[in-house]
Amino acid sequence: MGNIVVVGSSLYDLMCQTSQFSMQEEHVLDERSVLSSDNKAINQVILASKCGSKVTILTGVGYDVKNNHYSEEATATKKGKNTIVIKLCGKITGENVEDVIKQANIVLLKLESNIDEVVAAVRLAQKYNIPTVFHPTKKQEFPKGILHNIHYITLNETEAFELSRIKVNDQQSALKAAKIIQMMGFMHVIITFHNKGAFVYTVERKATFISGYSVKATDSPEATDAFNGGFIHALSEGMPIIEAVKFANGVAALAVTRK
Repeated sequence: MGNIVVVGSSLYDLMCQTSQFSMQEEHVLDERSVLSSDNKAINQVILASKCGSKVTILTGVGYDVKNNHYSEEATATKKGKNTIVIKLCGKITGENVEDVIKQANIVLLKLESNIDEVVAAVRLAQKYNIPTVFHPTKKQEFPKGILHNIHYITLNETEAFELSRIKVNDQQSALKAAKIIQMMGFMHVIITFHNKGAFVYTVERKATFISGYSVKATDSPEATDAFNGGFIHALSEGMPIIEAVKFANGVAALAVTRK
C-alpha cells in the first residue's frame, strides 16, 4: 500500500450548477447546489485513498463558521465547465509534520497553501529522498531554487500557459510549453487536456501523448483532482510514469461521470 502525503487546502465548497455562465451583473438561476467539504486537496486525498493508498493531508484551518480559513465557490454548467475562486490559508504547523513526511513515498504539493509551508515540505521531502508531485493550481510566486528538487509537475492547458506563456491547444504546443517548464527545474512535465488525454515530457526528453476516455461529464471540477489522486496513487504503487498517467486518465474519466 502506498503512503502519500498531500500538502494543500482544506476548503468548504458551495457548488452551484447552472445552464450557463452569468454575464456581468446578470442573475442566473441555480438549478442544483451542494454544500460540501470535499474539495481541492481533499478531493485528491479521497481519490487516492479510494484507489487503495494510505493518505495524510497537511493543511491549515481557521476560525470561521466552518472551522476553515479557506472559502471556495465553484459554478459548473451542464456542459461540464467550471470556475473556481480560492483564498489562501494560514500556516501549517505541528511537531509531527516532519515525522509524517519522512514516512511517505510520495508527496503532493499544491500552491493553494502558504508558500512557506510548500517550500518547507519540499525541503523535507528532499531530506528524506521522497519523490514530489507539484500541482500549481494558483499562480503564486515561489522560490525558483526549490524547483530542481521537484520530480513531477502536473498542469492543465491554462496552468501550462501561465508558466510557459505558450498557448497549449495541441501536442506540438504542449511540447514547446513542456520544454520551457522543464527548464525551470522540474524533472517530468505532465499537461492534461481535459478528456482528450495527457501529454508527458520526461527527464530523458521523451515526449508521449496518452489518449483519454470520451465520457459524458457531469462534474468537471472533479477531473483534475481525480487525475492527480489517481496519479499519486499509481506512483506510490511503483508504476512507471507512462503507466501512472494511463491509470490517472481512467480515474479522472470515471470521476467526472458521477455527481
